[in-house]
Amino acid sequence: MPFIITDPCIETKDTACVDVCPVDCIHPRKDEPEFEQATMLYIHPEECIDCGACVPACPVAAIYESIDATPSHQKDLIEANAIYRNGDADTMAQAEAIVQAHVAAHADIMAVPAAERQAAHARF
Repeated sequence: MPFIITDPCIETKDTACVDVCPVDCIHPRKDEPEFEQATMLYIHPEECIDCGACVPACPVAAIYESIDATPSHQKDLIEANAIYRNGDADTMAQAEAIVQAHVAAHADIMAVPAAERQAAHARF
């Protein structure tokens, strides 16, 4: 599985990563009806070409380049990225349920503003 979007994206949904993605593998985009309801953005693992353009574009450092690089306390979000399929209500609901469980399990870190959350992870 290629790149993983993690919890600094939760409630931020900055689409700078979407704008630089050459294959449109990050969903939901602002022009997709699912955007407003989604808690965060997701990278479709089969559409991603591993170019890495999204990583420096993310203003909250929410994107990791691999499963191995994803910190252990955010590994649950790997599954959310793996199953989310824009337009498929079941997979979208499953991914969102994983994200909501992550939020509930990590209330301390989720209380930190998204722009500071990646750096704050070291304290928790």
